[in-house]
Amino acid sequence: MTKADVISEIADKTGIPKEDVSVTVEAFFNIVKSSMADGSNIYVRGFGSFVNKKRKKKIARNISKNTAIVIDEHYVPSFKPSKVFIDKIKSSSKVKEINS
Repeated sequence: MTKADVISEIADKTGIPKEDVSVTVEAFFNIVKSSMADGSNIYVRGFGSFVNKKRKKKIARNISKNTAIVIDEHYVPSFKPSKVFIDKIKSSSKVKEINS
């Protein structure tokens, strides 16, 4: 499912014009990105959390040149689904059909 599909489905279920839904969805994504870039985590009850995860400094290898590379400590965005979200996916018969 793409972002356009999500926008179409929201518009169909709510009766709100697609243009308004599109602006709202884009605003949500922009707020998530800018808030996480500022170091804030976002918690949506019943859905999940958008959090910044810290990755430690480590040494990696460049195999083609046979050299060591230092990767500094950094943060990566991550999504952690809520227990309600996880339970809904686990109990879904459609997901089981697709993955069988």
